[in-house]
Order: sequence, then C-alpha cells, then structure tokens
Amino acid sequence: MAQVQPLPGDFAVTSVKGRVGFLISVGEWLNGSRFGHWDHAFVYVGDDQLVEAEPGGARLAALDEYQGRAVAWSTGHIELTDEQRTAVVTAARAYIGVPYSAADYMALALWHFHLRVGWARKVMASRASMICSELCDAAYDDAGVHLFADGREPGDVTPADLAALIKA
Repeated sequence: MAQVQPLPGDFAVTSVKGRVGFLISVGEWLNGSRFGHWDHAFVYVGDDQLVEAEPGGARLAALDEYQGRAVAWSTGHIELTDEQRTAVVTAARAYIGVPYSAADYMALALWHFHLRVGWARKVMASRASMICSELCDAAYDDAGVHLFADGREPGDVTPADLAALIKA
C-alpha cells in the first residue's frame, strides 16, 4: 500500500490484531459488516498524533503506534476546507476521555438486525460513549461535514462503513 501523508482532520481505518481485534470483528459481523479487514478507525489531528476510541476510552496517541500496519486514509477521498479540517481536529480532541462501551456494539447490532428499539437509537446517537468509528463520524458531524447521505441514524457507523467511503 502506498504511503500517504495524512492531513489534520483526515480519518483512517486499520485492522487490530489479537483478541481485541477478533472481538471487534465479531461485533462488526453482528452489525452486518462480516469479518472485514478494517476494524478500527481514528482521526489524525496533526503533529504525528491521532485521536481514537478504544476500550480504555478515547485517547490522544502517536501515529507511529500504527507503523508497519495497513492503514487506509481518507486523504484525497473526502475533501475538506482548511476551516473544516480545523473544526474536525477540535471536535476529535474534545472527545478525548469519552468512555468506550460494548453497549454501542449491541445497539448497532440490534439496529442492523432491524430491531428498531428506542434504546438502540438513543445509545447510537449519544456521545456519552463511543466506539472508534462513531468518534470519527461525530467529529466530522460536529464540524458540519456529514459523511453519510443515506439517511442513517446518528452514530450508526462502523469502521467498515468508513472504509467503504474511501473504497479501502
């Protein structure tokens, strides 16, 4: 895969190895994404840093933690103005510390099984806890950039959905 130089505000998808990666893949399978290659997402915030949601909560991390792994970037696929990029970065940074919750996976699974219960809608739309792809989507949404134009509910997004936007 060609090396891409991300710009602040770009998102990326990647895979996660080991037990955690397997559990995420199971969650995505339950959500209708099958066992896809892309099971994690994050927002690049510049200065070789990213914001990602993970089981310990959303955090600021070093980009080099993904050195040597397949990473597909939104760079060149999702066009953003400088103002939008700044707004995405600001929004992503504001989510640092937000908890990660298995309830988000359960809500997404219920939704994808067409069990349209109010609890699931509320959990997906809430920004009190988020999985990685929800954080990316929320940061873009906060910046006024709507990644999906298919009428989906707020928060109804998996890493595979983000990968499909950039045809990764």
